[in-house]
Amino acid sequence: MDTHQQETPGALTFVLLRLLADGEFHSGEALARQLGISRSGVNNMLRGVNGYGLTLYRVRGRGYCLANPPQWLDAARIGKHLGAHGKNFQVKIVDSSPSSNTLLLQQAALGAPTGSVLAVEWQSGGRGRMGRTWHSGLGNALTFSLLWRFECGLSSLSGLSLAVGIALMRALRALGIESAHLKWPNDVLCVHGKLAGILVEAQGDMLGPSVVVIGIGLNLSLPQPVRRQIEQPVASLADVTATVPERNLLFAVLLRELHGVLHEFGTHGFSALRAEWEGYHGMQGQPVQLLLPTGNSVAGTVRGVAMDGSLELDTAQGQMKFNVGEVSLRGRS
Repeated sequence: MDTHQQETPGALTFVLLRLLADGEFHSGEALARQLGISRSGVNNMLRGVNGYGLTLYRVRGRGYCLANPPQWLDAARIGKHLGAHGKNFQVKIVDSSPSSNTLLLQQAALGAPTGSVLAVEWQSGGRGRMGRTWHSGLGNALTFSLLWRFECGLSSLSGLSLAVGIALMRALRALGIESAHLKWPNDVLCVHGKLAGILVEAQGDMLGPSVVVIGIGLNLSLPQPVRRQIEQPVASLADVTATVPERNLLFAVLLRELHGVLHEFGTHGFSALRAEWEGYHGMQGQPVQLLLPTGNSVAGTVRGVAMDGSLELDTAQGQMKFNVGEVSLRGRS
Protein backbone atom coordinates (compact mmCIF):
# COMPACT_ATOMS: atom_id res chain seq x y z
CA MET A 1 0.00 0.00 0.00
CA ASP A 2 1.62 3.22 -1.12
CA THR A 3 0.54 5.81 1.44
CA HIS A 4 2.23 8.67 3.27
CA GLN A 5 3.23 7.65 6.80
CA GLN A 6 2.64 10.40 9.34
CA GLU A 7 5.65 11.12 11.54
CA THR A 8 5.36 9.73 15.05
CA PRO A 9 4.61 12.44 17.66
CA GLY A 10 7.42 13.09 20.12
CA ALA A 11 7.09 12.71 23.88
CA LEU A 12 6.62 16.44 24.47
CA THR A 13 3.95 16.57 21.77
CA PHE A 14 1.96 14.04 23.77
CA VAL A 15 2.41 16.19 26.89
CA LEU A 16 1.13 19.22 24.99
CA LEU A 17 -1.87 17.34 23.61
CA ARG A 18 -2.80 16.19 27.11
CA LEU A 19 -2.60 19.79 28.34
CA LEU A 20 -5.03 20.68 25.54
CA ALA A 21 -7.39 17.79 26.34
CA ASP A 22 -9.90 20.09 28.06
CA GLY A 23 -10.90 21.59 24.70
CA GLU A 24 -10.16 25.13 25.95
CA PHE A 25 -7.75 27.71 24.51
CA HIS A 26 -4.27 27.78 26.03
CA SER A 27 -1.76 30.48 25.19
CA GLY A 28 1.55 29.50 23.68
CA GLU A 29 3.29 31.38 26.48
CA ALA A 30 1.50 29.39 29.19
CA LEU A 31 2.17 26.08 27.46
CA ALA A 32 5.83 26.99 26.98
CA ARG A 33 6.15 27.91 30.67
CA GLN A 34 4.59 24.60 31.77
CA LEU A 35 7.01 22.58 29.64
CA GLY A 36 10.06 24.77 30.15
CA ILE A 37 10.53 25.39 26.43
CA SER A 38 10.19 28.32 24.05
CA ARG A 39 6.95 29.45 22.38
CA SER A 40 8.45 28.55 19.00
CA GLY A 41 9.15 25.09 20.42
CA VAL A 42 5.46 24.72 21.28
CA ASN A 43 4.51 25.76 17.76
CA ASN A 44 6.95 23.30 16.21
CA MET A 45 5.76 20.40 18.33
CA LEU A 46 2.14 21.04 17.39
CA ARG A 47 2.91 21.34 13.68
CA GLY A 48 1.29 18.49 11.77
CA VAL A 49 -1.13 17.56 14.58
CA ASN A 50 -4.06 17.70 12.16
CA GLY A 51 -2.49 14.76 10.35
CA TYR A 52 -3.11 12.62 13.41
CA GLY A 53 -6.85 12.93 12.92
CA LEU A 54 -7.14 15.88 15.34
CA THR A 55 -8.40 19.41 14.71
CA LEU A 56 -6.14 22.05 16.26
CA TYR A 57 -7.11 25.74 16.16
CA ARG A 58 -4.47 28.44 16.37
CA VAL A 59 -5.93 31.89 17.13
CA ARG A 60 -3.72 34.93 17.57
CA GLY A 61 -4.13 36.35 21.05
CA ARG A 62 -5.86 33.24 22.39
CA GLY A 63 -3.46 30.41 21.64
CA TYR A 64 -4.20 26.79 20.83
CA CYS A 65 -7.37 24.71 21.18
CA LEU A 66 -8.14 21.10 20.29
CA ALA A 67 -11.65 20.95 18.83
CA ASN A 68 -11.87 17.18 19.23
CA PRO A 69 -9.47 16.20 22.02
CA PRO A 70 -8.68 12.47 22.24
CA GLN A 71 -10.25 10.26 24.86
CA TRP A 72 -6.95 9.20 26.40
CA LEU A 73 -6.64 5.65 27.65
CA ASP A 74 -6.26 5.42 31.41
CA ALA A 75 -5.30 2.17 33.15
CA ALA A 76 -7.10 3.15 36.37
CA ARG A 77 -10.38 3.84 34.53
CA ILE A 78 -10.04 0.64 32.53
CA GLY A 79 -9.47 -1.27 35.78
CA LYS A 80 -12.56 0.32 37.34
CA HIS A 81 -14.69 -0.75 34.37
CA LEU A 82 -13.21 -4.27 34.51
CA GLY A 83 -14.16 -4.69 38.16
CA ALA A 84 -13.54 -8.28 39.30
CA HIS A 85 -12.09 -9.11 35.88
CA GLY A 86 -9.25 -6.68 36.51
CA LYS A 87 -7.19 -9.39 38.22
CA ASN A 88 -6.98 -11.26 34.92
CA PHE A 89 -5.08 -8.53 33.06
CA GLN A 90 -1.92 -6.48 33.33
CA VAL A 91 -2.65 -3.41 31.21
CA LYS A 92 0.17 -1.20 29.97
CA ILE A 93 -0.48 1.90 27.85
CA VAL A 94 2.26 3.53 25.78
CA ASP A 95 2.07 6.73 23.77
CA SER A 96 3.61 5.32 20.60
CA SER A 97 5.04 2.14 19.15
CA PRO A 98 5.50 0.81 15.63
CA SER A 99 3.49 -2.33 16.50
CA SER A 100 1.97 -3.53 19.77
CA ASN A 101 2.04 -7.13 18.47
CA THR A 102 5.78 -7.03 17.78
CA LEU A 103 6.53 -5.54 21.19
CA LEU A 104 4.34 -8.03 23.05
CA LEU A 105 5.83 -10.98 21.14
CA GLN A 106 9.23 -9.87 22.40
CA GLN A 107 7.87 -9.69 25.95
CA ALA A 108 6.31 -13.14 25.54
CA ALA A 109 9.76 -14.58 24.82
CA LEU A 110 10.92 -13.06 28.12
CA GLY A 111 8.13 -14.79 30.06
CA ALA A 112 5.34 -12.18 30.14
CA PRO A 113 2.24 -13.78 31.70
CA THR A 114 -1.17 -14.57 30.29
CA GLY A 115 -3.35 -11.48 30.30
CA SER A 116 -0.55 -9.04 29.47
CA VAL A 117 -2.09 -6.21 27.47
CA LEU A 118 -0.30 -3.51 25.53
CA ALA A 119 -2.34 -0.59 24.20
CA VAL A 120 -0.83 2.07 21.95
CA GLU A 121 -2.18 5.59 21.53
CA TRP A 122 -0.32 6.13 18.24
CA GLN A 123 0.75 3.05 16.30
CA SER A 124 3.05 4.01 13.43
CA GLY A 125 3.45 0.57 11.87
CA GLY A 126 0.35 -1.41 12.79
CA ARG A 127 0.08 -4.66 10.87
CA GLY A 128 -3.03 -6.30 9.50
CA ARG A 129 -3.62 -9.66 7.90
CA MET A 130 -1.61 -10.61 4.77
CA GLY A 131 0.98 -7.88 5.37
CA ARG A 132 -1.41 -4.95 5.16
CA THR A 133 -0.94 -1.74 7.15
CA TRP A 134 -3.47 -0.76 9.81
CA HIS A 135 -4.11 3.00 9.75
CA SER A 136 -5.70 4.94 12.61
CA GLY A 137 -5.58 8.41 14.12
CA LEU A 138 -4.78 9.54 17.62
CA GLY A 139 -7.52 8.72 20.11
CA ASN A 140 -10.08 7.68 17.47
CA ALA A 141 -9.35 3.95 17.53
CA LEU A 142 -8.43 1.15 19.89
CA THR A 143 -5.19 -0.53 18.88
CA PHE A 144 -3.96 -3.09 21.38
CA SER A 145 -2.50 -6.55 21.78
CA LEU A 146 -3.26 -9.30 24.29
CA LEU A 147 -0.91 -12.13 25.23
CA TRP A 148 -2.46 -15.50 26.05
CA ARG A 149 -0.80 -18.79 26.92
CA PHE A 150 -2.31 -22.19 26.10
CA GLU A 151 -1.35 -25.64 27.37
CA CYS A 152 -2.22 -27.04 23.94
CA GLY A 153 0.13 -26.87 20.97
CA LEU A 154 0.05 -24.84 17.79
CA SER A 155 -1.82 -27.63 16.03
CA SER A 156 -4.82 -27.06 18.33
CA LEU A 157 -5.12 -23.32 17.70
CA SER A 158 -7.06 -23.61 14.43
CA GLY A 159 -10.01 -21.24 14.45
CA LEU A 160 -8.59 -18.98 17.17
CA SER A 161 -8.85 -15.81 15.08
CA LEU A 162 -12.51 -16.62 14.41
CA ALA A 163 -13.08 -17.10 18.14
CA VAL A 164 -11.60 -13.64 18.77
CA GLY A 165 -14.15 -12.27 16.30
CA ILE A 166 -16.90 -13.69 18.49
CA ALA A 167 -15.50 -11.77 21.48
CA LEU A 168 -15.66 -8.54 19.49
CA MET A 169 -19.24 -9.23 18.47
CA ARG A 170 -20.27 -10.01 22.05
CA ALA A 171 -18.66 -6.77 23.23
CA LEU A 172 -20.34 -4.63 20.58
CA ARG A 173 -23.73 -6.15 21.33
CA ALA A 174 -23.21 -5.65 25.06
CA LEU A 175 -22.76 -1.96 24.24
CA GLY A 176 -25.93 -1.83 22.12
CA ILE A 177 -24.27 -2.00 18.68
CA GLU A 178 -26.23 -4.57 16.70
CA SER A 179 -25.43 -3.76 13.07
CA ALA A 180 -21.92 -5.22 12.87
CA HIS A 181 -21.19 -8.66 11.45
CA LEU A 182 -18.24 -10.94 10.82
CA LYS A 183 -16.49 -11.69 7.55
CA TRP A 184 -14.36 -14.81 7.26
CA PRO A 185 -11.78 -15.21 8.52
CA ASN A 186 -11.28 -12.32 10.96
CA ASP A 187 -12.82 -8.99 9.94
CA VAL A 188 -15.64 -7.10 11.61
CA LEU A 189 -17.78 -5.19 9.10
CA CYS A 190 -20.80 -2.96 8.91
CA VAL A 191 -22.69 -1.75 5.86
CA HIS A 192 -20.12 1.03 5.30
CA GLY A 193 -17.01 -1.17 5.36
CA LYS A 194 -14.41 -2.64 7.68
CA LEU A 195 -14.92 -1.74 11.34
CA ALA A 196 -12.23 -3.83 13.02
CA GLY A 197 -9.44 -6.24 12.20
CA ILE A 198 -7.72 -9.07 14.05
CA LEU A 199 -4.15 -10.35 13.74
CA VAL A 200 -3.18 -13.49 15.68
CA GLU A 201 0.48 -14.51 15.91
CA ALA A 202 1.55 -17.68 17.69
CA GLN A 203 4.76 -19.17 19.06
CA GLY A 204 5.43 -22.57 20.58
CA ASP A 205 5.55 -26.28 19.74
CA MET A 206 3.07 -28.32 17.76
CA LEU A 207 2.22 -30.37 20.85
CA GLY A 208 2.40 -27.56 23.39
CA PRO A 209 2.57 -25.36 25.22
CA SER A 210 1.96 -22.31 23.02
CA VAL A 211 1.58 -18.56 23.33
CA VAL A 212 -0.40 -16.22 21.13
CA VAL A 213 -0.44 -12.47 20.75
CA ILE A 214 -3.81 -11.16 19.57
CA GLY A 215 -3.73 -7.77 17.90
CA ILE A 216 -6.99 -5.84 17.53
CA GLY A 217 -7.70 -2.58 15.77
CA LEU A 218 -11.19 -1.07 16.15
CA ASN A 219 -12.21 2.27 14.65
CA LEU A 220 -14.21 4.62 16.90
CA SER A 221 -14.26 7.48 14.38
CA LEU A 222 -12.47 8.16 11.10
CA PRO A 223 -11.36 11.73 10.42
CA GLN A 224 -10.67 12.52 6.77
CA PRO A 225 -6.84 12.53 7.09
CA VAL A 226 -7.09 8.90 8.21
CA ARG A 227 -9.73 7.88 5.67
CA ARG A 228 -7.55 9.18 2.83
CA GLN A 229 -4.82 6.69 3.74
CA ILE A 230 -7.05 3.64 3.44
CA GLU A 231 -7.64 1.95 0.11
CA GLN A 232 -10.67 -0.18 0.99
CA PRO A 233 -14.20 0.49 2.28
CA VAL A 234 -13.80 1.38 5.94
CA ALA A 235 -16.13 2.27 8.79
CA SER A 236 -16.15 3.33 12.43
CA LEU A 237 -18.48 3.06 15.41
CA ALA A 238 -19.49 6.67 14.75
CA ASP A 239 -21.01 5.44 11.46
CA VAL A 240 -23.29 2.92 13.16
CA THR A 241 -24.25 4.47 16.50
CA ALA A 242 -25.29 7.95 17.60
CA THR A 243 -23.35 7.55 20.86
CA VAL A 244 -19.89 6.05 20.55
CA PRO A 245 -18.94 4.23 23.78
CA GLU A 246 -16.33 5.94 25.93
CA ARG A 247 -12.94 4.54 24.93
CA ASN A 248 -11.87 3.15 28.32
CA LEU A 249 -15.26 1.48 28.83
CA LEU A 250 -15.13 -0.05 25.36
CA PHE A 251 -11.63 -1.37 26.04
CA ALA A 252 -12.73 -2.96 29.31
CA VAL A 253 -15.76 -4.65 27.73
CA LEU A 254 -13.57 -6.02 24.95
CA LEU A 255 -11.09 -7.45 27.45
CA ARG A 256 -13.87 -9.01 29.49
CA GLU A 257 -15.35 -10.75 26.46
CA LEU A 258 -11.93 -11.85 25.23
CA HIS A 259 -11.28 -13.47 28.60
CA GLY A 260 -14.47 -15.52 28.39
CA VAL A 261 -13.98 -16.60 24.77
CA LEU A 262 -10.32 -17.53 25.21
CA HIS A 263 -11.12 -19.68 28.25
CA GLU A 264 -13.85 -21.41 26.28
CA PHE A 265 -11.55 -21.92 23.32
CA GLY A 266 -8.77 -23.26 25.55
CA THR A 267 -11.13 -25.81 27.08
CA HIS A 268 -13.25 -26.90 24.11
CA GLY A 269 -11.59 -25.53 20.97
CA PHE A 270 -13.38 -23.70 18.18
CA SER A 271 -16.02 -26.40 17.78
CA ALA A 272 -17.89 -25.08 20.84
CA LEU A 273 -18.04 -21.61 19.27
CA ARG A 274 -18.70 -22.57 15.68
CA ALA A 275 -22.49 -22.17 15.65
CA GLU A 276 -22.26 -18.73 17.30
CA TRP A 277 -19.68 -17.60 14.74
CA GLU A 278 -21.91 -18.67 11.85
CA GLY A 279 -24.75 -16.70 13.41
CA TYR A 280 -22.64 -13.55 13.17
CA HIS A 281 -21.34 -14.26 9.65
CA GLY A 282 -22.66 -11.67 7.21
CA MET A 283 -22.00 -13.92 4.21
CA GLN A 284 -23.61 -17.07 5.57
CA GLY A 285 -25.57 -18.73 2.75
CA GLN A 286 -24.51 -16.05 0.26
CA PRO A 287 -22.94 -16.46 -3.20
CA VAL A 288 -19.30 -15.39 -3.00
CA GLN A 289 -16.07 -15.19 -4.94
CA LEU A 290 -12.98 -16.44 -3.10
CA LEU A 291 -9.66 -15.05 -4.32
CA LEU A 292 -6.80 -17.43 -3.52
CA PRO A 293 -3.17 -16.36 -2.84
CA THR A 294 -2.23 -18.00 -6.16
CA GLY A 295 -4.37 -15.47 -8.02
CA ASN A 296 -7.02 -18.04 -8.91
CA SER A 297 -10.61 -17.60 -7.75
CA VAL A 298 -13.42 -19.95 -6.76
CA ALA A 299 -17.14 -19.17 -6.95
CA GLY A 300 -19.59 -20.79 -4.58
CA THR A 301 -22.17 -20.39 -1.85
CA VAL A 302 -21.03 -20.15 1.77
CA ARG A 303 -22.04 -23.31 3.60
CA GLY A 304 -20.38 -22.25 6.85
CA VAL A 305 -17.13 -22.94 8.63
CA ALA A 306 -15.59 -26.27 9.61
CA MET A 307 -14.49 -27.30 13.10
CA ASP A 308 -11.02 -25.97 12.34
CA GLY A 309 -12.34 -22.58 11.17
CA SER A 310 -11.81 -23.18 7.46
CA LEU A 311 -14.43 -21.81 5.05
CA GLU A 312 -16.81 -24.32 3.48
CA LEU A 313 -18.19 -23.52 0.04
CA ASP A 314 -20.71 -25.32 -2.12
CA THR A 315 -19.26 -25.04 -5.63
CA ALA A 316 -20.01 -26.46 -9.05
CA GLN A 317 -17.33 -29.07 -8.29
CA GLY A 318 -18.91 -29.99 -4.95
CA GLN A 319 -18.22 -28.97 -1.36
CA MET A 320 -14.76 -27.48 -0.81
CA LYS A 321 -12.79 -26.17 2.20
CA PHE A 322 -10.37 -23.26 2.25
CA ASN A 323 -7.95 -22.04 4.92
CA VAL A 324 -6.89 -18.79 3.24
CA GLY A 325 -8.32 -16.33 0.75
CA GLU A 326 -10.18 -13.07 0.27
CA VAL A 327 -13.98 -13.36 0.13
CA SER A 328 -16.26 -10.98 -1.74
CA LEU A 329 -19.97 -11.15 -2.43
CA ARG A 330 -21.01 -11.80 -6.03
CA GLY A 331 -24.36 -11.12 -7.66
CA ARG A 332 -26.73 -13.98 -8.16
CA SER A 333 -27.10 -15.00 -11.81
